[in-house]
Formats: sequence, C-alpha cells, structure tokens
Amino acid sequence: MNLRDLADYKSDELVREVLRLVDEHRPLHLSIVGGDPLVRYRELSALLPELRKRDIFVQIVTSAFRQIPPEWKQYPKLGIVVSIDGLQPEHDVRRKPATYDRILQNISGHKITIHCTITAQMMHDETYLQRFLEFWTPKNEIRKVWMSIFTPQIGERCAEILSPAERQTCITELRRLRALYPKLDMHDAQIREFANPPASPAECIFAQTTTTISADLKTEIVPCQLGGKPDCSQCGCVASMGMAAVGHHRVAFGVTAGQLFNISSKIGRNLRQLRSGNSGEVHQTA
Repeated sequence: MNLRDLADYKSDELVREVLRLVDEHRPLHLSIVGGDPLVRYRELSALLPELRKRDIFVQIVTSAFRQIPPEWKQYPKLGIVVSIDGLQPEHDVRRKPATYDRILQNISGHKITIHCTITAQMMHDETYLQRFLEFWTPKNEIRKVWMSIFTPQIGERCAEILSPAERQTCITELRRLRALYPKLDMHDAQIREFANPPASPAECIFAQTTTTISADLKTEIVPCQLGGKPDCSQCGCVASMGMAAVGHHRVAFGVTAGQLFNISSKIGRNLRQLRSGNSGEVHQTA
C-alpha cells in the first residue's frame, strides 16, 4: 500500500478507506510504504489497533525522519523498516532531513529492520558493505538488516546499475558478510538467487502473491511493487529473492515448493473463472 500522495483521504476517512481495502483483500501481511508513512503518523496510530484486531502482520517502511511513536512498541505484529542509502556521507545528502543523526534519535527505544539498496557506486569500494554493517549492527535498536540490489527499468541507463562483474562481487561479499554479521538476515540460498533472478513477473512468486495498491487506494501497481517496466534480468528485490529461494526448495520426491505453488495457483485461477462463469459476475483476483 502506497501512501505517497494521499490527497483524497485524511484523518478518519483515510482510516476507514484503508480498513475497507484490507477487509476486501484480507491479507496476511500488509506493508505500508511511501513517500513516507510517518507523514500520516496520527492515522497510522489509529489504524494499528484495528489491524491488530484482524491479526494482520503490518510492516511500515519509513525514512525515520520523525520520531517513531513510543506506543507502537505494544504491537507484536508490527515491523518497522528504515531505508538507509549507504554510509552517512552519501545517505545524508540523498535523504535529508532523514539524516543519520536524526534516524538514531527517532528509532531510540524501538527494534527495527534496516534496509539498504546496493548501488554500483558502493561496489567501487570493496569495504563499503562491511563498513555499513559495522556501523549499524552493534546498535541495540537494530533487529536485522536486509539488502537489495538496485533494479533498473528496461532500457534505463544510470550510474546506480551494477555491471555483471559488480553484481557477482556483491553476491560473493554478501555471502561472506552474512557469516560475520548475524543481523544480516539473508539466507545463503536467498543471496545466491541474485545471480539468476526470476525472468519475469509471471515467474516471480513474490509478484504473484502480492497486490500493490497506489495512494488513491484504488489503482493497482503492476506488474509488481516496482511498477513500470522493471528489468527482471537485473532484479535486486530482496523479497523476490527470498521467495525464489523458497520456490527452489525441494519438498519431497524431487518436487519443489515453486512447482506446488504453480499447481495451486492454476487450480485457484480455474476455480475463480468457474465461479465467475456460474454467477455471471467478474471477481477481482488477489
């Protein structure tokens, strides 16, 4: 769910509309992203107890530009993810006013996840990722760290895109660092998926199992959370790699979890089509 440009809904109306959408889709996991959701921290504080009643795991992705409300610590199924763009000199330029100093103040007393997107500029320094982990992982507020790789759109040319050699170096370095820093919460199989990401959204289990709704609370973002025309051959989404690793796991008799998912998904689509045909109605697929 994207709260970047919520101009149509405010206060109680925003809370009602989000809950309406949640009750329509009935997710097990709800991620609220930005812009920055903390712009609407009052509405979030009203939403969280309602989502707790529905037993939904909620993840709020923020820059932590303002204090995270202390009362949010009471919600066991709330995860707070703070986006950090590398080491302090680079991050503070890109994310001001959400500087390192302000983040450290605003996460105090909470347990959070750090998410960093790796760019080509970072790979120019072979010590960069380790220095990033050396800074953040000792802090009590940090529960875990996730790292993605910058994902371009098809045909995009920009300085952030890793070359094939840099991508392989990054994979090797992450596999080394996960053994040194337990808070780097990325399984070895997940990291290895960066070398061969899903070829298309249709083959991406994460894309197939998520629905992304834009700020108007109506428009679905396709083909995945990245929107537009992402270059799947260079996908660096940490969630996509995690689900890909699960999909490649062999369950029994040589059958993978991904094959079971595809069979289940096909049966579900056929059942929905059958029900739609019998009722004469069109149903939205989730």
